[in-house]
Amino acid sequence: MKYSMHLNNEPFNHIKDGTKTIELRLNDEKRQLLKEKDLLEFTNRTTLETLLVEIVKLHKYSNFDELYKHFDKESLGYDKDDIASPKDLEIYYSKEEQEKYGVVGIEIRIIDTRK
Repeated sequence: MKYSMHLNNEPFNHIKDGTKTIELRLNDEKRQLLKEKDLLEFTNRTTLETLLVEIVKLHKYSNFDELYKHFDKESLGYDKDDIASPKDLEIYYSKEEQEKYGVVGIEIRIIDTRK
């Protein structure tokens, strides 16, 4: 199965350059459909460039605090000098949503880049 998702410019570029290998999402109804080997097409919200990736593994946790304990910050999309905080995701997903659905770290590998 192939799914589409949009990304802001910075995380998109971190995936493209190979440093971000875990996409962080709420494990809502849409993400619960994902399976290993499914394809994701990410579209850059700024440039409209696309990336095709394959899901390698789905890592499910009750919240982002738990997820962050299991991965290095670069794989989550941070630069080496950044301070990684699960609170950064609260801009997108409230604590209440995390409690309701849980969260998923979607481990990916690039298949193709397109403009």
